[in-house]
Amino acid sequence: MESQALPDIYLASASPRRRQLLKQLGVHFAEVQQDIEETPQPRESPEVFVLRLALEKARAGLQALPEDQLRPVLGADTVVVIDDEVLGKPADEAQAMAMLRRLSGQVHRVLTGVALVTPDHEATRLSVSNVTFRPLQAEELHAYWRSGEPCDKAGGYAIQGRGGGFVAHLDGSYSGVMGLPLFEVGDLLAEFEIAYQRHWGSG
Repeated sequence: MESQALPDIYLASASPRRRQLLKQLGVHFAEVQQDIEETPQPRESPEVFVLRLALEKARAGLQALPEDQLRPVLGADTVVVIDDEVLGKPADEAQAMAMLRRLSGQVHRVLTGVALVTPDHEATRLSVSNVTFRPLQAEELHAYWRSGEPCDKAGGYAIQGRGGGFVAHLDGSYSGVMGLPLFEVGDLLAEFEIAYQRHWGSG
């Protein structure tokens, strides 16, 4: 490490996309490992589900920190929703094809919940985006699977990658669809009085 100073926050996620977006915002952060069960509860709405997971990830990350390294912990979770059904990450090509065929030519929602927690305070925000896919052809869907991109993505696509070519219209947050809505994260940081902008002039 370049410095012994504690980060502004810890990120309870191993997602490279979330790391990229936090760096874009200029936040000095470190990662903390967490492991929670990500199964929806009976009759749990997608909105409640995604906010619960974000909060549980942040809480688990906070519990993993040594006492002398306590800092706010950020958790996030993203789901793709169509016809009120949550689409997770495809386990194989058949699942990916089924998901993408459902999204083809349709409007779906992408929900990203974010949570910031300390031992004394917790807060959450929800980003909701409506994404319209153009009609997709079977050949391009199979080619998309072979690219490897859908494997670990909610709904089987990545808007920041080749899957961005499927998106005819986006009403909402591009960064939220990627997995970390920067407006909502900035709002949480302001609530916790974390002045991350002080780093902006330091390269």
